Amino acid sequence: MKPVLMVAFHFPPMAGSSGIQRTLRFVQQLPSFGWQPIVLTVNPLAYERTSTDLTRDIPVGTVVERAFALDTARHLAVGQRYLAAMARPDRWISWRFDAVRTGMRLIRRYRPAAIWSTYPIATAHLIGAELQRRSGLPWIADFRDPMAQEGYPSDPKDWQAFKVIEECAIRQAACNTFTTPSAVRTYRERYPGAASRIVQLENGFDEESFVAAETAGVERDALHPTALTLLHSGIVYPSERNPEHLIAALGQLHRAGQLPSRGLRLRFRAAVHDDLLQRLAAQHGVQAFVETLPPLPYREALAEMLRADALLVMQGENCNEQVPAKVYEYLRAKRPILCLADPKGDTAAVMREAGVQAIAKLESVDAIESLLPAFLQTVSEGSARLSSADAIQGASRMQRSAALAGLLQAAT
Repeated sequence: MKPVLMVAFHFPPMAGSSGIQRTLRFVQQLPSFGWQPIVLTVNPLAYERTSTDLTRDIPVGTVVERAFALDTARHLAVGQRYLAAMARPDRWISWRFDAVRTGMRLIRRYRPAAIWSTYPIATAHLIGAELQRRSGLPWIADFRDPMAQEGYPSDPKDWQAFKVIEECAIRQAACNTFTTPSAVRTYRERYPGAASRIVQLENGFDEESFVAAETAGVERDALHPTALTLLHSGIVYPSERNPEHLIAALGQLHRAGQLPSRGLRLRFRAAVHDDLLQRLAAQHGVQAFVETLPPLPYREALAEMLRADALLVMQGENCNEQVPAKVYEYLRAKRPILCLADPKGDTAAVMREAGVQAIAKLESVDAIESLLPAFLQTVSEGSARLSSADAIQGASRMQRSAALAGLLQAAT
């Protein structure tokens, strides 16, 4: 076994982020490919919400060091106000100081062959860069999302901080990984001198978790025995996954009498912005069709996907270079999928390659209104097209772990 030091903010017992799955499954699966993870993360105090449901998935014997960190907005604000510099590049910049000290202690003790860090949070790459500089070890910088983008972050000083970190990673890391082909293409064009060190490493689903969900004795009845349930599992972002046009289309279909005769429930699970969804539902007169529900433990959330009549993906055109991590779990759930995303973006491309045909632009009321009745009809009849077996097989996190092991081997 070769040790690898893994710097990650999103890690159990944090709750409420799909980013947890990426690091956690690498930690579980890399030993199968000859790599022993040593995890450097934050103390639980830094998390807004925690849950113990995934801590049992951390392999016994894994070294997990939790460096001291505070959330500027929650711990260092006075009257809910704080200096912007205290949250640049993010609200957990305090993590950097103890993490570098702790990371160097881990390097001296366990002598890892490489360092891996994952963004977001941007501070993780600051830590990875500093540990690489001090130790001389090869570093893999994992970008789950593009970093310094046009118009994001909106604050010029925040944008400049992101740009500096991004340039440092591209220059200093032995390899930079991105989750989508468009992001890889953009960064290779942005940094042509480092193009050979910019590669794709997608998200995926964890087969063991699905098997556990399928065999846990959960009732397999429909979520609503008298209505079709269209489930969106995960955060609804007001900009990146704006539900406004979907709910407006739902309102128009309701007034035209074009919704399924057996009824419809548009279920948002763990959306965070429940108030936005409820306000839009009231505005368009569809309160009876829209429901917002609190988070579930991870495997219970998977079980809910397996029981839904259909699954909903939303991705705005301002995120065309990103694919929600939830997409790969949707594929494995083997339920009909409605994809509301820009047909020119990477999310729609993944769906098309998987055989999903129900795709409409999230920002178009007319396109959604045209597509939704026919899609729901196929779901009701049991004739909706499901994800292809090849697409499911190719999206497992075990394959992603094998790919990361290969990158680590090349870097060392």
